[in-house]
Amino acid sequence: MKLSDFDYKLPKELIAQYPLKDRCASRMLVLNKSNGIIEHRHFYDLPKYLDKGDAVVLNDTKVFKARLVGKRKGFPGKIELLILKETEKGIFECLAKPSKRFKSGTGLEFGDGLEAEVVAVKDETRLVKFNTQGNMYAIFEKIGQMPLPPYIKRPTGTEDDLTYQTVYAKKPGAVAAPTAGLHFTDSLLNKLKESDVNINYITLHVGYGTFRPIDCENIKEHKMHSEYYEISDDAARAINNAKASGAKILSVGTTACRALESAAQSTIDHRLSAIKDETDIFIYSGYNFKITDMLLTNFHLPKTTLFMLVCAFAGYDNAMRAYREAVEQKYRFYSYGDCMLCLS
Repeated sequence: MKLSDFDYKLPKELIAQYPLKDRCASRMLVLNKSNGIIEHRHFYDLPKYLDKGDAVVLNDTKVFKARLVGKRKGFPGKIELLILKETEKGIFECLAKPSKRFKSGTGLEFGDGLEAEVVAVKDETRLVKFNTQGNMYAIFEKIGQMPLPPYIKRPTGTEDDLTYQTVYAKKPGAVAAPTAGLHFTDSLLNKLKESDVNINYITLHVGYGTFRPIDCENIKEHKMHSEYYEISDDAARAINNAKASGAKILSVGTTACRALESAAQSTIDHRLSAIKDETDIFIYSGYNFKITDMLLTNFHLPKTTLFMLVCAFAGYDNAMRAYREAVEQKYRFYSYGDCMLCLS
């Protein structure tokens, strides 16, 4: 399939700029991929689609304040870094803006005396070494900003520190939120537990691999940027047991789905085991899902790997029709928007 096959038209006014005050009140389009039937619900209806013994898999990664604003040493004008991940002690791979100003050897200055130097230039990213041996994530939390996506056309506010984070976020390392999880509240999670639905936490640190644009018409030529993920022994065992019993596995978000499917590919029988690894899995039409039976996901940008994964799971025609329906029904799109539940 071609990149242009995954395009669709979206009115700009449907791109959510703020979250709803009540996370659970988001609308939820429910698509049954086996018969193509679409229902219009709300997220608080999710428990109705889960049975006793089903397993919900959540990505407990935590977004850190990965956006740094500063300047080049000796030059006026603002520059920005988006910290992607640490490659070695004190050296981080970053997206730089404006990128042409970030040459090897360029000195950078930020707040609170933090300084850095560009030590290597890649095609799209830069390796930046910071001048401190302290806890860099604590420093980022102090002087950085939440990395809201560029389609949110407003300044980042203090409220985003909470709203652009799942209620179960635990392990810092993500530069974008696993947005399907933003709809959950502690109350709804407790309701699921009371219904004997199993709640399982795994981790995939959302990075450049998730949102890197595709620049080739033949999608098979696209190379994913690797991201760190881990699954504990307890989570692997619980998910395996649920799968073996015939219960359904609900992946909350494309990142949880990619972590599960990556782990399943590492074993002959596709059973999960404890793992800490990097994944560059790219899921598109024709992929045979080994773990995921249901997928909860927000509405994604056209021509992205995220949308391609949804098309692979739901079926291309089903997914395109569901997105057209969501546009017609004026659903709220993208990170702070509504969600879609795909049933097998």
